[in-house]
Amino acid sequence: MNADTVIANGRPVSLAASTTLEAFLASLGFHPRSVVVEHNGDAVAPSEFPQRTVQPGDRLEIVRVVAGG
Repeated sequence: MNADTVIANGRPVSLAASTTLEAFLASLGFHPRSVVVEHNGDAVAPSEFPQRTVQPGDRLEIVRVVAGG
């Protein structure tokens, strides 16, 4: 793995510099309120997205929330 990447859903994704989780999700086209995120093995509440920092080498699992009935 390159030093300037994170692993998102098992795939390397370029990361120019450390950024907030909210900004990282937006860069991937995800609306922060439409996903559930695990960051380095820890579940992250959406209210933490603006403060949580994503850095090179981190691992993220991102699951899109789908409503239905």
